[in-house]
Amino acid sequence: MRERTVKYGSALLVMLATMLITLGLTYAQEEKTGKAGIKEEKGVKAIVQKKKAVRTSYAPVTITESFEDMMARMKAAKPEVMKRHMDLLDERYDLSNRTVKGITMSRGKPVQEGVRVKLQKDTTWEKLSAMNPEEIREKDLFPNGFMPLPHPNHAEGGMVFPRIWLEAIKAQEGRDLTRFDLDLDIPDHFQPEFPPPMFLTTRPDLGDVSQGQLITLTNYYQLFNGILNPKQLEGLRLLVTPFPQQQFNATEDRRSEKPSLGVACFDCHANGHTNTATHLVGDIRPQEFRHRLDTPSLRGVNIQRLFGSQRALKSVEDFTEFEQRAAYFDGDPVIATKKGVNILERGSQVHFMAEVQELFDFPPAPKLNIYGMLDQKKATEIEFRGQDLFFGKARCSFCHHPPYYTDNLMHNLKTERFYKPHMFNGVMASADGPIKTFPLRGIKDSPPYLHDGRLLTLEDAVEFFNLILEVQLTKQEKEDLVAFLRAL
Repeated sequence: MRERTVKYGSALLVMLATMLITLGLTYAQEEKTGKAGIKEEKGVKAIVQKKKAVRTSYAPVTITESFEDMMARMKAAKPEVMKRHMDLLDERYDLSNRTVKGITMSRGKPVQEGVRVKLQKDTTWEKLSAMNPEEIREKDLFPNGFMPLPHPNHAEGGMVFPRIWLEAIKAQEGRDLTRFDLDLDIPDHFQPEFPPPMFLTTRPDLGDVSQGQLITLTNYYQLFNGILNPKQLEGLRLLVTPFPQQQFNATEDRRSEKPSLGVACFDCHANGHTNTATHLVGDIRPQEFRHRLDTPSLRGVNIQRLFGSQRALKSVEDFTEFEQRAAYFDGDPVIATKKGVNILERGSQVHFMAEVQELFDFPPAPKLNIYGMLDQKKATEIEFRGQDLFFGKARCSFCHHPPYYTDNLMHNLKTERFYKPHMFNGVMASADGPIKTFPLRGIKDSPPYLHDGRLLTLEDAVEFFNLILEVQLTKQEKEDLVAFLRAL
């Protein structure tokens, strides 16, 4: 027995010695290889392939940096990050607070006026609209304010909320969705009124059913018990209930100082409308090609047929489920599982939430008749001229049909005709691709405009489409068209 033990011990020593020799040779070969990436192997020079970084669509599951270190690093970088972005906005736009006399949103907030997009030196809107796209592209005269608008930190992305809403939700619910690394960039006076009114298709007689309050988990039952049925009440409860999200969750990979309950649907779609909260679409990679998404209003969901950031979803039920399963986590189900994705039950919860969303109506438009056109007895001369332009020379009605001013389709404006692809502040300006025809009803209540919020006023929107559609409107015609849009 002792002899067998000695033999086994000797064998193990031999194996150990062999392993050490092998490791020593490997180390020597690696040392010999050096920076040149060449080693001697049996008298033959062999090329050692250097490892290349592989671009991935997935976020890291395991975070190796402590939360405290990450937060300190991002807080320290925040001033420079925000300065770089706000410098871009100052370069693009006139951000001053200038309101239209006598024109307000539904609850009285003044509407901003004037073209805010800045032109290149020695250029006028008239000169620009007289050029063809190729000429504008070659001379690099396309206004920067018409370019895709980057996220405040495009490389980072994620949900960012307006200051006024952050303060309100903190006071009302004690939740803090302030990011330690970023702030929203759109100035308060370019945002929709807050809190926005809510109108129901089922109870138009009630007017604003929110009663001037921000609808949250703390007051939804008090406000809507007796107005909605029990199924709808449950759907509304789910819309105001926070669930884990990419930047706001209980893990170390979050952008709030304290662990967070998450985000509710109404945290972006305040009172079924919008508060201009922004993030990046979840269905495009790589990061620099992802589009910024300005939160669209949920008003008029009942008449819409396309949903989602790329409008690939064909029902509000699909959209509701997609938001929490995918959009909340940048389209990454692996990360969603780690952070605590809320899997909605399709047969009840999704259905209840969708039914409530389909009740959100457009604000009243007293100058429109039942066909969605101007009432002969109520509208002004300038508004009628604008209507004629809308259905004629300006070509707006090719996509925006009354009474709700949408065709429920998508159209590619091919803005890339006007500029050469290039990078700025982390985003690649190349092409927008197909864009959903959003309804224009109640449009003055929903600034800023276009899918990424790059157009701050209706005047900006008219100048943009005048150039893109090459319709060459006069200064007076542009003013007439804006007047009509404010009446919708």
